[in-house]
Amino acid sequence: MNIHSPISNKLPVFMHGADYNPDQWLHNPSIFEEDIRLMKLAHCNVMAIGIFSWASLEATEGTFTFEWMDHVLDTFAANGIYAWLATPSGARPAWMSQQYPEVLRVGANRQRNLHGGRHNHCFTSPVYREKVTIMNKKLAERYAFHPAVVGWHISNEFGGECHCDYCQAAFRQWVERKYGTLEALNLAWWTTFWSHTYTDWSQVESPAPHGESGVHGLNLDWKRFVTDQTIDFYKHEIKPLKAANSDLPCTTNMMDLFYDLDYRKFAEVVDVISWDAYPTWHEANSEGNQAAWFAFNHDLFRSLKKKPFLLMESTPSLTNWQPVSKLKKPGMHQLSSLQAVAHGSDSVQYFQWRKSRGSSEKFHGAVIDHVGHEFTRVFSDVASLGKTLSNLSEIIGTPVPAEAAILFDWDNRWAVNDAQGPRNKGIHYEGTVMQHYRALWELGVPTDIIGSGDDLSTYKLLLVPMAYLLREEMGEQIERFVANGGTVVVTYWSGIVNENDLCYLNGFPGPLRNLLGIWAEEIEGLHDHDRNGIVLQEGNELGLQGSFEVHEICELIHSEGAEVLAVYQDDFYAGRAVLTVHTFGQGKAYYLAARVSDPAFYESLYGRLVQDTGVKRSMDVQLPTGVTAQLRSDGQYDYVFILNFSGVATEINLDHSSYVDFETGEDITGALQLPQYGVRILRRTR
Repeated sequence: MNIHSPISNKLPVFMHGADYNPDQWLHNPSIFEEDIRLMKLAHCNVMAIGIFSWASLEATEGTFTFEWMDHVLDTFAANGIYAWLATPSGARPAWMSQQYPEVLRVGANRQRNLHGGRHNHCFTSPVYREKVTIMNKKLAERYAFHPAVVGWHISNEFGGECHCDYCQAAFRQWVERKYGTLEALNLAWWTTFWSHTYTDWSQVESPAPHGESGVHGLNLDWKRFVTDQTIDFYKHEIKPLKAANSDLPCTTNMMDLFYDLDYRKFAEVVDVISWDAYPTWHEANSEGNQAAWFAFNHDLFRSLKKKPFLLMESTPSLTNWQPVSKLKKPGMHQLSSLQAVAHGSDSVQYFQWRKSRGSSEKFHGAVIDHVGHEFTRVFSDVASLGKTLSNLSEIIGTPVPAEAAILFDWDNRWAVNDAQGPRNKGIHYEGTVMQHYRALWELGVPTDIIGSGDDLSTYKLLLVPMAYLLREEMGEQIERFVANGGTVVVTYWSGIVNENDLCYLNGFPGPLRNLLGIWAEEIEGLHDHDRNGIVLQEGNELGLQGSFEVHEICELIHSEGAEVLAVYQDDFYAGRAVLTVHTFGQGKAYYLAARVSDPAFYESLYGRLVQDTGVKRSMDVQLPTGVTAQLRSDGQYDYVFILNFSGVATEINLDHSSYVDFETGEDITGALQLPQYGVRILRRTR
């Protein structure tokens, strides 16, 4: 099994720390001295600093002040504390916006923004790129070999788009490189519809609310361009940093299932994946929905590079920007933080270390509250977790051995939501993905979240929910996977269009029609109040029984060699196939033609398929609802994290493996007690 090296050899343990803004307290040096004492008391060993510090580093153009940063980093080094040193490009200083208004973004309405906010800058602007290069060169010259610096934190939560003249020119160049000729462009975008044929490259513009927005190929390519241009800016940022010290890793903090950027492409250029997780805990008695959503995200970010990632931001208590600022109940901080570790994180870090005194995030959670001392519930929770993490170094770099995977692509996501049918009031692509993932999560099945083109050979079970945009080559890859013995589950609204959002001819599901042995003739969107049902056929090969409610989407399919496992219950298509299986080569391909609303259906379906395929679960036990088990392994030992998100105290009966409590060394057998929001880490010989 491939054990990965620590993210930094300077700090070959779990990173534990926070975003730190000492530049907010330069007027009171005693604050910094106290912070150092408190960091050590909380078992914090790393801080992310300088993220929004441009005005403190360059108060006026060309006048640089690094002495305060020198003092911070030198003091860190003397006290065994390390830093992710940020480039400050996430928010430009006011002098820059005033002197160079071209750096400010232009909206889709073609109006230039005023100064303010974050990421209100054009990634294409030559002036902004020049100013960023000057700043980053100076940071690199001064700190690239500083003993406290473990890596570069590039900007902050990239996002947004600009429609200025620079970006329009760059988009035209991007489109021309991609298509080569106007003939190819017009065919790919199907511009003869509404007589929107382009006759000159200069006619190509970004989508606009008062202009072109109905050409789906254009909409899709604009989103791809925004990702590519943001990545190009990121590469521009790191160039002087890598020139100074190529060994120092670079990361940028991503956000949970962020819509606007294709993180798969970003993963190709960052050295380490890091992301910011902010669950809304305690919305309901059971935390299962939130826990499953963030488990999916942890698995996604781990899967981007198939390596451990960093939890770069989380809150030690609450946020101030969610609809309700709910406190974490006792135990939840430990549970939610170790959930990230269980899914592959080698850090737990927070926004923020010390609460700001003013401005928009002054009430956002922090390790140090406005009261300024350690005698708080939150500080105690953080220090307790820090002590736990300090004893888990054996797990650093260990992978999650997943034998199941879910296909999730950003451009499919964009295309689904732009398709205009079959449900424009809620197609719920992300919700569909989560329906299927949740069943594996409840079963404690380690799962990768993969993209088109990723290697499938290490998996036994592949889930393909709503792969509306499916490239022909990916269809061929899935076909080979099944022929070689794999099992795939495909849902409705798959194999509809190619990479240009052009519908496949000769029958849906396009490249998967032969594999699945079905033809999808029609798809119906149901009104919110409409219901249908599926009825399992007696004696079906899965051994499933009964009927389950269907809502929102029903597809009318014909078997072309597939065996029918379930049929519709009602409406004019009652008795027609809705769940099928087709033996193909050495494997099997299942097709689900309707959106089943009952979670019990997915739990039954995937429970049986996990059993039939031999997919490894973290523990071979019956897990209570809301309790999951996740696995990391070094090949010799398995580290099993049992996480109780049920909202109540519970117990599980262990399987027959020999378990040791990883923290206490105690042998564990029989029934394992889990308090409310409890978590236990067990070790067993693999």
